[in-house]
Amino acid sequence: MASLAYKSSLRLSPAPRHFSPLASYRSHNLHFKRTYASAPTPNKNMSAPATEFLDAVASRRTIYTLSKDSTISDARVEEIVKHAVKHVPSSFNSQSSRTVILFAAHHDKLWDITKEILKTIVPAEAFPATEARINGFRNAHGTVLFFEDKDDVKAMQDKFPTYQDRFPIWAQHTSGMLQFVVWAALEKEGLGANLQHYAPLIDERVRSEWNVPVTWELVAQMPFGKPTAPAGEKQFKPLDERVKVFH
Repeated sequence: MASLAYKSSLRLSPAPRHFSPLASYRSHNLHFKRTYASAPTPNKNMSAPATEFLDAVASRRTIYTLSKDSTISDARVEEIVKHAVKHVPSSFNSQSSRTVILFAAHHDKLWDITKEILKTIVPAEAFPATEARINGFRNAHGTVLFFEDKDDVKAMQDKFPTYQDRFPIWAQHTSGMLQFVVWAALEKEGLGANLQHYAPLIDERVRSEWNVPVTWELVAQMPFGKPTAPAGEKQFKPLDERVKVFH
């Protein structure tokens, strides 16, 4: 009886008069068309998310003809370097990279020291060319010195002895990434730069002049300034010889 009463109630309970399946479908379909028909379609010419970054990679060049002018403030240079030091990756998050930024008389002093030291070891007949090269770096606006802290590297070696012979190499990888990020960022701000390696010749004088901790190992020097001439044409080897792809 209960089952019969239930079936009877189903037959005797019509759907609400205002309900219409067809009308509901038409209403929903109209809403869909109004909502999505006017939505913007993807622009096929729109740049991919990484394009701006890759453009910065491609436009970073070695510039030797630099002036003491700058396209940005010294505070902005400091901001760029600090951002790079903070965010560039390092093995096991060791964060071993260190930097010193030299402006004005400090920048000039670095290249005076370098020239003074080189004069004692470069043959006299070859020194004019060396001097001209160093003067070119001195003519720049500033220099970023890149270091790796040997204490941080040793701490990783002690903590992970299995990889102890690899940590010094990985530290250089980190330094290279840091140098590249700073270099590319300065270029995007309209500055030019180049990378020099006068360590270990100048290490002791740098340490003494700017009170650099003895555990900081000098890796590279990056003079930067407003370019006075563009970079020369760059030649590229065929990518098929340098990149292998397997699908």
